[in-house]
Amino acid sequence: MKRVKVGVIGLGEVAQIIHLPILQALSDRYEVVALCDISPSLVAWAGERYGVDALYTDAHELVRREDIDAVFVLNSDEYHAEHAIAAIRQGKHVLIEKPMTLTVSDADALIAARDEAGVQVLVGYMRRYAPAFEKACEELASLGPIQYARIRDIIGQNAMIIEQSSVVRRFQDIPKEASDDRWARAKRMVDEAVGDVPQPIRNSYRLLAGLNSHDLSAMRELLGMPKRVVSASHWNDGYYITATFEFDGYHATFETGVDHQRRFDAHIEVFGKSKQMKIQYDTPYIRHLPTTLQVSETVGDAYRQSVHRPTFKDPYTVELERFYDVVAGGAQPKTTPEDYKEDLALFKMICDALLRNYSSVAQ
Repeated sequence: MKRVKVGVIGLGEVAQIIHLPILQALSDRYEVVALCDISPSLVAWAGERYGVDALYTDAHELVRREDIDAVFVLNSDEYHAEHAIAAIRQGKHVLIEKPMTLTVSDADALIAARDEAGVQVLVGYMRRYAPAFEKACEELASLGPIQYARIRDIIGQNAMIIEQSSVVRRFQDIPKEASDDRWARAKRMVDEAVGDVPQPIRNSYRLLAGLNSHDLSAMRELLGMPKRVVSASHWNDGYYITATFEFDGYHATFETGVDHQRRFDAHIEVFGKSKQMKIQYDTPYIRHLPTTLQVSETVGDAYRQSVHRPTFKDPYTVELERFYDVVAGGAQPKTTPEDYKEDLALFKMICDALLRNYSSVAQ
């Protein structure tokens, strides 16, 4: 089996808890040959921990290595487009964590670079690779005409889970100019994405592009793109959101927020006339907590419930196995940059509805 040589950009909590351990576990498929982070101490620690000698604090230097087949872009989302495009232009395949970009212009630039280079890009929507989710996609037709759907993501802060389940290395040696640049980029990108809007709507956009990109992307694969956002509201400075989506023949509700409960409740529930199904996710930061498909059905006089757990294999591992097939086997990714652009369009639709509601309340 050919081993794909990988460079990893960004060594924060998701890389430490998820990607690096899985790449190590899949050592028959992958070899990590280079690491990069803007924290010199962190990249030194990771190099020693994973036996990698090629260490960088500049992503542009890493992607120029000729021995790299694929680059994992796992750093802060303000730099995703820049570093992914740099890797693509060097002929590297890319796995890029969500959100792929914060703006349509960056998404278009990334797609153009990919097409010119003839490489593949997979967007890291691991929930869509969960076997229980894929089984739900197959089962959807058995519900008959959809009556209603609900998309929910109410979770406790990730740190509350991570501090009890993992050890994440963090060092206080990030240059101040790097932090300043990150915040300046974020402002420019959100300005471009949503315009001159009140701060709570800007906050909602970042929440949608971060946590909720998982929910809305999975919803789109399962149900399709909504025809319109009927209504939307938010509170707590924009960090709690509800919205109603119109589909053909039914509506769906979306609700999200982050609190201080040590629990993770993310699910998609779809209701037919006599059958319903619910895809239940748990925190990805504790690997192998199963994603399940729960099915309820009325048949004659009987009401039946069943729970399907296809595997304990975590969705991230399945995702990285699929990415290997993309790089080494010529498979096509299902979570493409073009697919991600639909999420950007939906984020904007929700924010436009929030602005309409915000303006009417202000009047």
